[in-house]
Amino acid sequence: MSDFKQSTQQQTLSERDKKHLWHPLTQHKISPEMLAITKAKGAVLYGEDGREYIDGIASWYTCIYGHCNEYITTKVAEQMKTLDQVVFSGFTHGPAVELSEALMQILPKNQQKLFFNDNGSTATEIGIKMALQYHHNLGNDRKVMLAFEEGFHGDTFGAMSVSGLSVYNGAFEDHFIAVVRIPVPTGENNAEVIRKLKKLISDYKIAGFIYEPLVQGAAAMKMHDAEGLERILEICKENEIICVADEVMTGFGKTGKYFASDYLETKPDIICMSKALTAGLLPMGLTSCTQKIYDAFYSDDIGKGLFHGHTYSANPLACAAALAGVHLLLSEEIQADIKRITNSHRDFHDKIKNHPKVTNTRQLGVIYAFDLNVEMERYGNIRNKLFKHFMDSGIFLRPLGNTIYILPPFITTDKELEKIYSSIEAALEKF
Repeated sequence: MSDFKQSTQQQTLSERDKKHLWHPLTQHKISPEMLAITKAKGAVLYGEDGREYIDGIASWYTCIYGHCNEYITTKVAEQMKTLDQVVFSGFTHGPAVELSEALMQILPKNQQKLFFNDNGSTATEIGIKMALQYHHNLGNDRKVMLAFEEGFHGDTFGAMSVSGLSVYNGAFEDHFIAVVRIPVPTGENNAEVIRKLKKLISDYKIAGFIYEPLVQGAAAMKMHDAEGLERILEICKENEIICVADEVMTGFGKTGKYFASDYLETKPDIICMSKALTAGLLPMGLTSCTQKIYDAFYSDDIGKGLFHGHTYSANPLACAAALAGVHLLLSEEIQADIKRITNSHRDFHDKIKNHPKVTNTRQLGVIYAFDLNVEMERYGNIRNKLFKHFMDSGIFLRPLGNTIYILPPFITTDKELEKIYSSIEAALEKF
């Protein structure tokens, strides 16, 4: 055995990790330790430390049908034996075509075209580019995007530009595209939001409005008023502002409907998808649009095409995973699971809503969140203590500032849900 192999076998994965790996959203000087996960099944992660952890956030809202779901892995394994990868420029293949047909069954009916990409950030990046180039192709002088305050749409430059969380963006703001912002409508401030919107429309040449419909994920599951959002979309449509729904987090059943946009009468022109799209198995993003958007790019002028591409666009294996996921989402079993977890969250809410440390409770589908009524910074020491408390309890939750939220896989059992709830109740007494 080589000295290298022998030395690495004597170290844990966590120890070996430190030598070369740089993790996302991590300041390694103050957070040097990474827990190695060796396997996962259903709603459970298995650590190198020998412990089990219930995945209370579906690994950032991706593994909604459970980890290593056998139906999905079988479909991907079958596809792997036939076609693994082929460039999607000039070629097509069965998994992409079949996925497009399946998605059209669950997307809002005005969506007609799909553009493949790699992840959530690039899905929104393309949505932004579609909105801007739509007006450019039509000869309209519109170069400004409209977005919500505290929104988050990803880490590429266009996505960062329209995001409102400066902790992510500070070093890059001089390079951003032009963006103006409005507050989210809460029901109480709707008239004020509409006044500001109309003023911005009169002052700026706005091309598109990008928004997380009803739930702002990175803003600590901040939820807003459907009627207020409906009115914003109506006004945008009246003024030829392209509406871009970022459903990267909210899509595929998590809000109780296939998409959060299904709660609204006014449908977006463009929808951005990723995360649960492939059930957490493989990376992929999609940006859908209406025929009207597509037609603005359909031209004898090659320069009016959408010249954006990814090497792994429409990867057949990722398409196979996504297609299997859609089949599961449509199944009676998963729909029943979504209702079961939604009702379970409501029962838990009734149990804790009057606790003195619980404030601003909110729920939409399997998403449940509340604010802890204590002073703490978003990524401060108390937050870290909360995270440690949950992990010590065998529960993987990631508090966002003073917000504790649950977004579990649909297949999470009642017993596993009860363990999550019990851990949260213990935290309320401990902190």
